[in-house]
Amino acid sequence: MTKIFSFIKKTIMWVLIAFFGSSILAVFAYKYIPIPCSPLMFIRCFQQVKAGEKLKMKHDWVPLDSISPDLPLAVWSSEDQNFLNHNGFDFTAIEQALREKEERGRKRGASTISQQTAKNVFLWPTASSGKSAWFRKGLEAYFTILIEFFWDKQRIMEVYLNTIEMGDGIYGAEAVAEEHFGVSAINLTRNQCALIAISLPNPRLMKSNNPSRYMYRRQSWCLKQMRWLGHFPTREEEAAKNEAEKE
Repeated sequence: MTKIFSFIKKTIMWVLIAFFGSSILAVFAYKYIPIPCSPLMFIRCFQQVKAGEKLKMKHDWVPLDSISPDLPLAVWSSEDQNFLNHNGFDFTAIEQALREKEERGRKRGASTISQQTAKNVFLWPTASSGKSAWFRKGLEAYFTILIEFFWDKQRIMEVYLNTIEMGDGIYGAEAVAEEHFGVSAINLTRNQCALIAISLPNPRLMKSNNPSRYMYRRQSWCLKQMRWLGHFPTREEEAAKNEAEKE
């Protein structure tokens, strides 16, 4: 029995070492190289095949400076206005979401852009409750900490805008720009960027190229937030701001 327990202990130890080592290496590598695909892309393809639908996966990686500057601004405005100030987790938003659920029975998401990026790139979608959901949430928190440590905010936004689902079989800014508006991501207009951003909570239902009245109302709100925030900062601007705060 002692030998069996010793074998199990060593096996678990090496599995953990392999997991932590490979995950850290992957996050570090993705700091520099484009991300070719995500687990969700494969899952959607499988779902299409299973449903007898035509296979569709549009995804073209482009650097952040090849995307209209209005798109990161729109996403920042609508998804996570504390993005530049938190370290991956917005505890104020989490507290508000819990309060709303308790007082009104209304469930509201509080995931940050960093958390969504970690989920999109490294994890898989799962049920909203149960043991698997808690396990996935733990992994999401782990990868969120890693990307916040290794990547800057501009890289997180770049990866987010290139991997997020933006329509049925459409992933990333370049794909949605071409499929929905017939332009490259760099040529997206301010209004189009706002429509894309507000569609992200459910992009297969809320289509940015065929907006509903509700989406137009949300677009107007997003455009106001964009005017208030101004613009999404570059690495140089963010570095200068951080230096000024230290002095």
